Parts: sequence; structure tokens; C-alpha cells
Amino acid sequence: MATPPAKFDFSVLRRLREQHEMTLADLSEASGVSAPVISKLERNQQSAELDTLYRLGRAFGMSATDLLALAESPLAHRSTEDFHRSGEFKFRQIRFANVVAFLGTAPASSKVSRPEIHHDDTEVCWVLEGKLRLTLPHEECVLETGQCMQFDAIQQHTYESLADSKFIILHLRKDKRY
Repeated sequence: MATPPAKFDFSVLRRLREQHEMTLADLSEASGVSAPVISKLERNQQSAELDTLYRLGRAFGMSATDLLALAESPLAHRSTEDFHRSGEFKFRQIRFANVVAFLGTAPASSKVSRPEIHHDDTEVCWVLEGKLRLTLPHEECVLETGQCMQFDAIQQHTYESLADSKFIILHLRKDKRY
């Protein structure tokens, strides 16, 4: 009978440590967790206590739950695109837990404003080709090829295509850590 996969893969600690250019001793000093314990965790020879996760997470500037999520989750996720229209705007969309990405096209003189689809996200619009006017409650901005803007998506906003345009819109989930 095959061995079931481990629930948690703490080898992610080694990758985090290397990304932060830390030795075992550096991480031990920063976290207060002994180097032998960290080494055993990195080799999946030991499970982590909640306090250990908390201290290691803080050493990397993250929460214990974020560190546990990295150890629990596969590091890559796959999705399939969806298609939809809003007026003359056409969108190809991919969705993950923390981001929704839209590859959009719009002919000149078309407009879209869909406040009902927005949540408390951060929105980024990047114009790949053409020209878009973005109207927010207290400002208006014209974005040309290669330009982008980030704003709070919960605000009422309208996109108007001033030329045939191709663009990317990202909806990034805001952290709710309070």
C-alpha cells in the first residue's frame, strides 16, 4: 500500500530561508527556534508546533497561518479561462483565491461601468494597446499604451475606450488581517 502524502511540506522553510539569504544559524537567531529543529522541519522529519510556526513566520515577515498555508498548499495552481462581455468590452478571465485577471479588448467609443461585480479589492489597469479613460469619483485619468494605474476597486469607476484598446485588469484581494 502506498504511503499517503504528508499533510504539510515544511521544505518551504529552506526555500524561504535561501530567498532571504539566511543560514540555519541566522534563522535560528532571528526566530529563537533551534537550528536542529529548523533543519528537521526543512527535511520533513518533524512537525511544527504552533509557537514554532509563529516564531518562524515572524522571522520572514509573515504570519503563522501564511507559513502554514505555504507548507500545506501545492505551490502551483491551475485554472481555466472564462469569457464574458460587458457592452462592447470583451474579456478573457482567470480566477484564483487572491486574484482575478482580465485580458480585455474594447473598440473606440465604448464604455463600461459594473460596480456590482466589484468587491473590496485593489484594481490595477494596464493598457497594452490603445487608450482608455478611467473615471473615478474625484479624478479622471487617460491611460495610453504602456501606462497603468492602481486604485481601490470599491469606488464607482468607469472605463471608456478612446481608441481600439487591449488591456489587463487585475483584481487583487485585500488582506483582512485585523
